[in-house]
Amino acid sequence: MLNEKRISVIIPVFNQERFIGRCLRSILSQNLHKSEYDVIVINDGSKDNTSKILKAFGNEIIVLENKKNKGLPFSINKGILKSKSRFIVRLDSDDYVNKNFLHILKIFLEENKDIDAVSCDYLLVDDKEKILSRKNCIKEPIGCGIMFRTEHLIKLGMYDEKFFSHEDKDLRIRFNKKYSISRVPLPLYRYRRHATSMTRNKKKMKKHMSKLRKKHKIK
Repeated sequence: MLNEKRISVIIPVFNQERFIGRCLRSILSQNLHKSEYDVIVINDGSKDNTSKILKAFGNEIIVLENKKNKGLPFSINKGILKSKSRFIVRLDSDDYVNKNFLHILKIFLEENKDIDAVSCDYLLVDDKEKILSRKNCIKEPIGCGIMFRTEHLIKLGMYDEKFFSHEDKDLRIRFNKKYSISRVPLPLYRYRRHATSMTRNKKKMKKHMSKLRKKHKIK
């Protein structure tokens, strides 16, 4: 049975020793009592100092380990299946959030029973956390920072593990066929753009975009 008072924050991480600490500090410093949420980190076979950094957070976080790199969809699904919470929200391991992020999205879903999921606007930042621009989460969607009702994700079959890129777009297409994602026009999420981001692997992205188009018959 799902815990009626809790949120699970899912954070997949692979070789992010530089940024994972910042990410975790931001989510553990929320204006929300710790009994209201848990943080599930999936260490996807990291080879750098990520494991050491995660251990430093002790029992503040739940750590799941992949012995070898399995990719984002597998890792996120592993976190979802571990969760017992009403709501699920994913963070990228190199991003960070405003201290009111969880509270505002949680209240939005609790007060609007007909809303299936909610996202917020985000600030695009660089490696030094300089703000580059503000983005509308509906017009320029990203895969993280969306709070879902857990039951909806389970019914959809969660993330498609055949995708190693564009898994968020695939989920959104399937989700929008049955449900909808609402917007909170507040920039509560900080989305980092830097040279080592997964989003820069153009060859992999092109391959999986082709797969996405074929799956959903997109011309």
